[in-house]
Amino acid sequence: MSRFDVGREPFYTLILRNVNARLQARQKIRSLTFETEYLREQIKELQNFDEIIGRSEAIARVLRDIEQVAETDATVLVLGETGTGKELFARALHKRSRRREQPLIKVNCATMPANLIESELFGHEQGAFTGATKKREGRFALADGGTIFLDEIGELPIDLQPKLLRVLQEGEFEPVGSSRTQKVDVRVIAATNRDLQQATREGKFREDLYYRLNVFPIELPPLRERGNDIALLAGKFTHRFAQRMGRSIAALSDDCLGRLRAYSWPGNVRELQNVIERAVITARDGKLNLDRALPETAGEPSVSTIASVDTAPRVRTAKELEALERANLLAALNATGWRVAGDNGAAQLLGMKPTTLSSRIKALGIERPR
Repeated sequence: MSRFDVGREPFYTLILRNVNARLQARQKIRSLTFETEYLREQIKELQNFDEIIGRSEAIARVLRDIEQVAETDATVLVLGETGTGKELFARALHKRSRRREQPLIKVNCATMPANLIESELFGHEQGAFTGATKKREGRFALADGGTIFLDEIGELPIDLQPKLLRVLQEGEFEPVGSSRTQKVDVRVIAATNRDLQQATREGKFREDLYYRLNVFPIELPPLRERGNDIALLAGKFTHRFAQRMGRSIAALSDDCLGRLRAYSWPGNVRELQNVIERAVITARDGKLNLDRALPETAGEPSVSTIASVDTAPRVRTAKELEALERANLLAALNATGWRVAGDNGAAQLLGMKPTTLSSRIKALGIERPR
């Protein structure tokens, strides 16, 4: 706006310009900056990727499965209890695939609000909903040419599942608020600790989506079934945390290893990592402090101890321990009418998680009598 005089009379000139084009260009630059930073973080995580630690047959079987399916574009469903390292194995699968030079985009379906997850996955147009002040690319668009890891897929809202099914089948979707169909070339790895078959029977998960995801299932073993891997992992975690904290920690003693092996590890590798970190923090005289780090339940008597209260203590073989565990689980199942979860279920009676009990039932080959 400017002022000028003609004679003694003032006049004003107001110039208006349409700055939408400039604002859109600026917004695009910001959006690209966000996407670049996001991808940079993903690349950094891949470069800092820790190799899978384990020599047990259970882990060897999983690694063989990964080698078989990695070079294909088949959809993979990673199954396992909480804390078994599903994301770690998904990264291993991506690194061994022909898409390894492209991004691996991860999405945790359980941590996103239900009203925003569609926008996070597929993007949105400006003004598509309240708060959508700018256009944004979704995670599928960012993963184009690479891999997308959908963690906790069992938590995906039922009304959004058809849109995911369409991406898996047709490789296309529409961003929120847009009629424009967008094509993508994405390899999908999904993971869950839920029983998706049970969820389909309960109407909480689409059956067609389950079968589309379940092209190549990989089941991760719980830590308690990995034998000497507990010692390997504990040693690795001890070295890592001691080095990070600038401390000198002695090698794990036989007593420490025995206590670690005796615990059932319901939280699996993640729980072991947390326990070792606490033990390093509270270490005394350069020795791990498991008294402070291990949960109180780790000191409770095991099935074998309970069974031998009235007899002279003796060392039991692995087969004897397995037979005792099998008998104990059968007793709990029979007492509860083979009800695994819920109030008055076998899991509650045994003091363990339903997923843990289901895993043990499967591992021991226990079947309900007809």
